[in-house]
Amino acid sequence: MSLLGTMFTTTTYGTWLRGDRRGWIDDGRLMPPNPALEDADRARLKHPMYLFPPDELLQVGTMIGNSITSRLGLPIYALTVQTWHIHLLTGPGPHTPADIMKCAEEAVRYGLKPGRPIWTADYDKRYCFDETALHNRINYIERHNLAAGWPAQPWPFLTR
Repeated sequence: MSLLGTMFTTTTYGTWLRGDRRGWIDDGRLMPPNPALEDADRARLKHPMYLFPPDELLQVGTMIGNSITSRLGLPIYALTVQTWHIHLLTGPGPHTPADIMKCAEEAVRYGLKPGRPIWTADYDKRYCFDETALHNRINYIERHNLAAGWPAQPWPFLTR
C-alpha cells in the first residue's frame, strides 16, 4: 500500500485551544470539551487570536501553493484557506510532514509579515492510501471553497 497524499489541517493562533467546546485533537484522537482547560490555555496566550482578513484568503493560498510547489516540488491536489484554518492536500514526496507544514506556514509568515504568531503550534495530518480516501478529502476541501463563493480549485498550481 503506497501513500497517495497527505491532508494537513492547521488553525490560526488562538482559534482552537485544548478543551474547545467543538472538541479538540490530542495525539490524533478527538477529545471532549473541557472548559477549564480551554480557559487555562486562553489565559496563557501572549497575543490576541489571529484571523486572516477575508480579502486576503486567496493571497494566502497563493503564498502556500507557490512555496510548496517551487521549494518542495510537491503537487497540491486541494487547498482551502479560511479565516481561522487551512486544509491542504499534497501528493507524495520525500519530505516529512513537518517540512511541508513549515514551508507553508513560513511562506505566509514571510508574505504577511504580521510581527506576531499567526499559527497554532501543531497541526493534524491524515494519510490517503487509496483512491477513495484521496477523492473524499479532495471533495471535502473543495466544498469549503465552493461555500466561500470560489471555484472548487481557485489556484492554478492545483493538480489532479
